[in-house]
Amino acid sequence: MTVGCGGGVRGVDLGQRLTQLAFAVDILNLEFAKVAAAFAETTEYDEQGFDSPISWIKANCHMSGGAAADRVCVGEQLENIGQSRMALGIGEIGFAHFTHIARTAAKVGERLDEARLLRHARKESVAKFRNTCLHAEHAANPKGVVDEEKQGFEARSLNLYRADDGVVLIKGILDKVGGAALKAALEPLAKRAGKADDRDREHRLADALVEAVTHGPNFGAQSQRPHVQVTTSLETLLGLMGAPAAEMEFSLPISSKAVERLACDCTITRILLGSESTVIDVGRAKRVISGPQRKALRVRDQGCVWPGCDRPASFTSGHHLAHWIHGGSTDLHNLVLLCYRHHWMVHEGGWQIVRTDDGRVLTIPPATGFEYRPRGPD
Repeated sequence: MTVGCGGGVRGVDLGQRLTQLAFAVDILNLEFAKVAAAFAETTEYDEQGFDSPISWIKANCHMSGGAAADRVCVGEQLENIGQSRMALGIGEIGFAHFTHIARTAAKVGERLDEARLLRHARKESVAKFRNTCLHAEHAANPKGVVDEEKQGFEARSLNLYRADDGVVLIKGILDKVGGAALKAALEPLAKRAGKADDRDREHRLADALVEAVTHGPNFGAQSQRPHVQVTTSLETLLGLMGAPAAEMEFSLPISSKAVERLACDCTITRILLGSESTVIDVGRAKRVISGPQRKALRVRDQGCVWPGCDRPASFTSGHHLAHWIHGGSTDLHNLVLLCYRHHWMVHEGGWQIVRTDDGRVLTIPPATGFEYRPRGPD
């Protein structure tokens, strides 16, 4: 097969050239590692005001800290992994494989089974070989692996920063087990929802996180939703012009449409205020959708009723086809289950959802035209 590049150069020739260049890069990296390790033995980095040779290499050789540390480690271990060095020199393995062997050698010392690792390196991808090296490290030095995991556990952190516009920025570190648990919870929810779902992966993961904490199962017990307090006036709930935004716990004020969505399926407490905001009366809390109604909804709808959506009932909220604030009743014929994304699309996104006389559910997009149609989270 030919490609439209370089005057019709054949693809097979380009591929061959790439493998030649990759081999040359590996040999250059090997030489770089030798020099890096030798440099680490000097005091030049300290004399120039750097706290470590890795910091110096990172700054002066335009590399990441991890790449610089890898080069120094490889250079320091060259004499201990001679078989692997020969394999790299004849192109049997790549520098990435060689780096994993060097790291393992640095951690287990004389207990390294280099021949076994080399056999795996010749036939495994870099990603798979990394796991092979971790297994070898555990077999040779299980206490060292435990110590590393303890360090990861102690390094756990989570910070939530609220920006000026109210969005929340998340920064955190999880240990291996905690990170795997989080990914296991989010990955199923972050899958693309059909061909029309044009959200990128980061967007889908963010939506999955919100959906998981909003509707996620409570370790086998009945799903418990987080309790978040929203304070709103009747005018805001009605969406009247001139009404103030609603106050939400842990957030900046939110719009009337967001309040309308949250009010579909929540506990409402009536509080009457006097002219100077003094409390006159506090009514009893009333759940808009009762427990028996929720059970009946789950049996009937079995999940989100939006056509093509496969979210189960545990990841849905009750939605009023005609909202109760506008006179809609809280009866089964006026209720449907919607997932987080599609509930957002109905309220904030401008979509409509109706049930026909024969029980079918129809969705109506916002007014057509050339304007952008808002896509809600999943």
